[in-house]
Amino acid sequence: MNISEKFWDKKAESYAKSPISDEETYKRKLTETQSLLNPTMRLLEFGCGTGTTAIHHAPHVLHIDAIDISENMLDIAREKASNANIENITFTHSTLTEFNADTASLDAVLGLNILHLLPERQSILTEVARILKPGGIFVSSTVCLGDSLFRFIKPIVPLGKLLGIMPDVYVLRKSELVSEVQNAGFAIERQWYHGMKGMVVFMIARKL
Repeated sequence: MNISEKFWDKKAESYAKSPISDEETYKRKLTETQSLLNPTMRLLEFGCGTGTTAIHHAPHVLHIDAIDISENMLDIAREKASNANIENITFTHSTLTEFNADTASLDAVLGLNILHLLPERQSILTEVARILKPGGIFVSSTVCLGDSLFRFIKPIVPLGKLLGIMPDVYVLRKSELVSEVQNAGFAIERQWYHGMKGMVVFMIARKL
């Protein structure tokens, strides 16, 4: 188990109990995503956490594979899905690369609040493009600290990670994120900003 897994396993219970910080924005994200879904679609969410978003989307698609590196998060997600009588989600302990979905096998991929926590974003985005069908959609929500004073957090991240008080966090700019998504073979159809100083980018992109 790596340091990030340990961090999120330890965080799982408190994370599950914490309220959504901006309910209106969260509902907007759900609505915009669901406007693109249909009952024949197969969807993958990587970094699914405790499963809240996957559970919301499950009634609108055929099946969801929801993956995360934290088994404790997944245990909570499975219980929540069972309590909600949701049976079309498969929760799996895995990274996106380890999951190794078949090429062009999925209609949609969700990566919410996760890209800024991953060291190899471009390879992850390339993998998302590989597993999506042509015309498939990629929905993401990403914190871009590089456009704010929080960019100065970069030097203290390794220490925070070592002490177990913070996960991997990578500082990027919105322009970098846009370029990386486009370079992976996507056309960005929609993007808007929210959070403190508009640091969070919600994006809907389509595989070319």
